[in-house]
Amino acid sequence: MSLKIIHPEGWAPALGYANGMLAEDGTLHIGGQIGWNGEKRFEAQDFIGQMEQALRNVVAVVEAAGGQPSDIARMTWFVTDKAEYLAHQREVGQAYRRVMGKHFPAMSMIVVAGLIEDEARIEIEATAHIRC
Repeated sequence: MSLKIIHPEGWAPALGYANGMLAEDGTLHIGGQIGWNGEKRFEAQDFIGQMEQALRNVVAVVEAAGGQPSDIARMTWFVTDKAEYLAHQREVGQAYRRVMGKHFPAMSMIVVAGLIEDEARIEIEATAHIRC
């Protein structure tokens, strides 16, 4: 089975990783996306802003592979501050729906001590199934 690297057009190069890997059967593995833009710059410092950008990044990888948000089957969220997430449930839901609509894939959330990029407050990885 061969894999195709997926990289949204206009994004800064991924160094040492791939944003997405698409298998022949349509399975798309989306690497952890954080709250920076395609130029690897953080426009938001707050959790909600970074969460929404990370979701947009996941969707951008899916769309670069020819899919759409409803093709996402699974997400794993890594957050650095459980209390901040819980304190902003309403805003989390609003930001989520702005990007994903009412599509709710299987999800897990893991609280971590930190992420590789010091400014990052959240990282989201996902798996999608693109109709070939």
